[in-house]
Amino acid sequence: MNKKLLLIIIISALIGGILGGAVSPRFADANIFDDILNFLKKAPTLEEKAGSETTKPRTAPVPLYKPALDYEEIVIRAVEEAEPTVVSIVVTKDLPKIEECAYDPFGDLPDEFKKFFGRGFEYSVPCERGTEKKEVGGGSGFIVSEDGLILTNKHVVFDTKAEYTVLTNDGKKYDAKVLARDPFQDLAVIKINATNLKPAKLGDSDSIKLGQTAIAIGNSLGEFKNTVSVGVISGLSRNITASGGGFGTETIQGVIQTDAAINPGNSGGPLLNLRGEVVGINTAIAAGAENIGFAIPINQAKRDIASVKKTGSIKTPYIGVRYVLVNEEVAEKQKLPVNYGALIRGTEEGPAVIPDSPAEKADLRAEDIILELNGEKISSEKPMVMILQKYSVGDLVTIKIRRGKETLNLKVTLEERPEG
Repeated sequence: MNKKLLLIIIISALIGGILGGAVSPRFADANIFDDILNFLKKAPTLEEKAGSETTKPRTAPVPLYKPALDYEEIVIRAVEEAEPTVVSIVVTKDLPKIEECAYDPFGDLPDEFKKFFGRGFEYSVPCERGTEKKEVGGGSGFIVSEDGLILTNKHVVFDTKAEYTVLTNDGKKYDAKVLARDPFQDLAVIKINATNLKPAKLGDSDSIKLGQTAIAIGNSLGEFKNTVSVGVISGLSRNITASGGGFGTETIQGVIQTDAAINPGNSGGPLLNLRGEVVGINTAIAAGAENIGFAIPINQAKRDIASVKKTGSIKTPYIGVRYVLVNEEVAEKQKLPVNYGALIRGTEEGPAVIPDSPAEKADLRAEDIILELNGEKISSEKPMVMILQKYSVGDLVTIKIRRGKETLNLKVTLEERPEG
């Protein structure tokens, strides 16, 4: 027994030494104990932890969009900037004055026959008794000079026998004179006798993008002046055929499409960007559709404005060629080396290159393909006639052409298009 007891004591001592040696070095270091104690002292209690979570400031989420109020303020400022420049145009004309006049169907019969029909057979029929002025139409426009020049649509002031009255934003009324009607675009410039007017700010229609905000202002239905509608630019470089109002039919190229509401009477009014700058002239709507309207890019009107300011009329520049617009179909059919441009070719109306024209003077020839005009590529979306609207009589332009296998650059001085 004593031997067994002694063996147990020895084994216990050995085990205790081993365990003590294994464990004690980790906790025997006084510094470790101090670190643990300090950590425990600094650790927050559950109450402190709960309180700190409720008082700890949280980082605000980054907004994904600007508040609507900012956008509305921008639209309002744009309208306030442009509104004083917008005018209403009233069209009046001398029309026959129709009245009801007495009529005896037997009045032309001899007296001996009238006795068989008795008396009192009198009827009333419409008859003309002179003329009277009547309002026959209306539209919009906007001021482009301090001394009373106003830009509008040609179809608003097309009637040479009508009279035109302008109503400005401040309620004043002026007689207007049509100075010029563009022979190739739905644009016209009229004049009122006034000074110190505020002209509209003209933007750059070449810089507009799909989806950007568009604001239309005009004399809607010829009754509600300065009606404002807001939408977006829905399309660019559209080619449309417009008609109506006794004006006939006209093809308009390179127009801006917008879903900002354009109504009859808005014609000639401005299409604005968010800076209150005019980027287009409202001109037409798609019949039978909702919110599909069209505006002529303002850059196509700047030449007209400058021409009227300088000469009092619209002088249209021309090169002097007849051509076929090239696309993929034409290129394939004619076996052309390019699928864009203007193929100079004569028609039944006359030769490919008009004699004594700028084209002849610059040595342009039949079957040349005009590829670019001053670096702008000629295409179905941007035909040459549309690019020419940016330039004035007397401007020197560079024309890039394809002649056979050669590519040439020719200088052409634009001249005034002859009448007829």
